[in-house]
Amino acid sequence: MRRFLPLLAVILGCFPLAAQDKPKRPRITGIDHVRIAVTDVDKSRQFYSQLFGVRLKGGMCFDASRTCFTIGWGGGQTIELEEISASETKNALAEIAFVTDDVEKMHSYLVAHGVTASGISKHISPYDKQGYDAHFEVRDPDGTPISFIQQFAFPIDDPPPGAPFYVRIIHAGLVVHDRAAADHFYKDILGFRPYWHGGMKDDETSWVAMQVPDGTAWVEYMLNISPTADHHTLGVMNHIALGVPDIHAAEAQLRKNGWSGNEQPKIGRGGKWQLNLYDPDDTRIEFMKFTPVQKPCCSEYTSPHPKP
Repeated sequence: MRRFLPLLAVILGCFPLAAQDKPKRPRITGIDHVRIAVTDVDKSRQFYSQLFGVRLKGGMCFDASRTCFTIGWGGGQTIELEEISASETKNALAEIAFVTDDVEKMHSYLVAHGVTASGISKHISPYDKQGYDAHFEVRDPDGTPISFIQQFAFPIDDPPPGAPFYVRIIHAGLVVHDRAAADHFYKDILGFRPYWHGGMKDDETSWVAMQVPDGTAWVEYMLNISPTADHHTLGVMNHIALGVPDIHAAEAQLRKNGWSGNEQPKIGRGGKWQLNLYDPDDTRIEFMKFTPVQKPCCSEYTSPHPKP
């Protein structure tokens, strides 16, 4: 047997294992933008214009064909609105875009792992014609559009006095019907890691937070949702969260901005202050304190918290 080992080594050297041929995953550092489907863009523009730390347009809004809002200043995050018919709004989260530091390598990596991906396309800034991004789109196991984006030479506007730099998109909630399939996509392929999980009862899991592998933003699996859930329920579950250091200051500014909702800040099951708003199509916009103020239910946090 020993006399065959050198020959075997030569053969294996000439034909390396398939796993060794697959490209390595580039970094995924956070959320770049979310695109939200709306049925009346004028009503929705008014709602999103009232949000704390959110402003219409700005240097990061590359796509002039959609209504776009910049989050904070200098951080490169946006909310885009896409007007569609009422019959198409079952999942109002029309796209979640994650930041990568090498969009071409990410594309090659996902294709090598059997993920169907669109071609890489580019957006040019309509403001200075210099900044641009390159991105491509895939779908997660539940059909939610997920894109990966790399920014190049994007412009940063000068902030006005008192601008809330610290507002950030810290997570997006997605209805997940098959947790194993979601874990294979987000955890096994993309490298997302557990952050926290919990439910309305201590012994049940209704929400699973999975952080990006190279940052602190996360996706939140919304589990145990009926396949026939109504429009309002889906709007509550498919949501985004904006992180703030002080939930009461955020509420006060929201009301100064014209928001007149009946919701009040509360401490959620994860031990963080939160405040829920709903856009004209019932999509939930959650304001959340970056860090917990009390012990969470159900599980401990296992990764670092986001920061302003």
